[in-house]
Amino acid sequence: MLSVLAIVVSLLLLMFFAYRGYSVLLLAPLMAAVAVVLSGEGGWMLPIYTETFMSALGNYLLKFFPVFLLGALFGQLMADSGAAGSIAKYIMRLLGPKHAILTIILACGLLTYGGVSLFVVAFAIFPISKMLFQEADIPKRLIPATIALGSFTFTMTALPGTPAIQNAIPIPYYGTNAFAAPGLGIIGGLIMFFGGWFWLNQRAKKARAAGEGYGDHGNDAVDLHDVNAQHMPFWLAVLPLVLVIGVNAVLTYWVFPNMDFAFVNEKFPNLKVASQLGLWSIIISLLVACTVLVVARWAHWKHLQTSVNKGVYGSMLPIFNTASEVGYGAVIATMAGFALIRNAVLNVSPNNPLISETVAMSTLAGITGSSSGGLSIALQTLGKDYLAMAEAHGINPELLHRVAVMAAGGFDTLPHCGAIITLLAICGLNHRQSYLNIGMVTIVIPLVAVIAVITLGTMFGSF
Repeated sequence: MLSVLAIVVSLLLLMFFAYRGYSVLLLAPLMAAVAVVLSGEGGWMLPIYTETFMSALGNYLLKFFPVFLLGALFGQLMADSGAAGSIAKYIMRLLGPKHAILTIILACGLLTYGGVSLFVVAFAIFPISKMLFQEADIPKRLIPATIALGSFTFTMTALPGTPAIQNAIPIPYYGTNAFAAPGLGIIGGLIMFFGGWFWLNQRAKKARAAGEGYGDHGNDAVDLHDVNAQHMPFWLAVLPLVLVIGVNAVLTYWVFPNMDFAFVNEKFPNLKVASQLGLWSIIISLLVACTVLVVARWAHWKHLQTSVNKGVYGSMLPIFNTASEVGYGAVIATMAGFALIRNAVLNVSPNNPLISETVAMSTLAGITGSSSGGLSIALQTLGKDYLAMAEAHGINPELLHRVAVMAAGGFDTLPHCGAIITLLAICGLNHRQSYLNIGMVTIVIPLVAVIAVITLGTMFGSF
């Protein structure tokens, strides 16, 4: 019991200090140390840190560093080339201020589904959001939830093919690909999209009926011409996004299945090629998209080196934060108390591992305030168990993949989530003003979507 208490205390402290804004990069090893000391194993502190924590951290970097690196680089290139702004402005002209909420959802959704980082999207779209919401006289407090719906939910976790890191993490554990359970993913994505859109529209109508408009927020005026001022045709702006998804699909379904990888195993006999193909597809598709974007805008780049460096540096903190959380999870997994927690989670629904998996992913994502962090910890410690349970019950690993990703993309947006804190800072608002609506579109409605996918998957299998 002492070990269980040590784990719980360290988790609570992790949540508390993360909410206060302390870096997870430092918090994770410190809270792992707290857990070790409280469990009475303080004498093993240094070897646990160097051999367990750092080994898990390093292994995670080996698996996912290229995806983080190329994803961040691609997002930065999309923003600095003017492509992100061009796409947003095109959708705005198409729908107009009367559909301000839908415009922002679609703009954010298209960008994040194509592989642009949610932080880049938030910075790029917020100025346009201000202008549209002012013109439509919709309360500014609804902007964070609108951006969050388009950036944090269905495009990151549900829609098949998204290069989001959340969708890549289960691939080596389950031997799947980015398009796992496409039909169920689309259904879950539609529930999130229409459910969130309906909620935000109802809140806007209620505000309008109460006489609440945009509100007085100081100098909020925005000149659209100042937003990503570089002109870029819409077809060219959207081409890199199409390439990310298209090249990924071609490699996944046509190129790799028809290739003989015997020559790879001759040089790397311990490599499980099948479990890596999904990651290789994402890496190649992002690399192709980055190359095309640079070449297509070659004459317009004024500070290409700066953009590339910003993208590369921008990948460092997310990957190391997540890897540090994985290291923390690895330390916790070695403790005696974890066996009790593990058995309790696995036995939540012994006849349906999808329910148990949902509980595990949601809990750890909520604790860490990170869908990728929670997902990584859960799969690192329980992935083999869930795969074995799925095989025993005849459940397709693709269904495991989709449920895991969707479940991790809910409680990760609790108030201490770094992405939520950053989004509110970008918008110049606080939790009191905006979090209720954020929580509704990023936690409650996605939870409904997960339940629907589990129900359909249990009844009809993966599709």
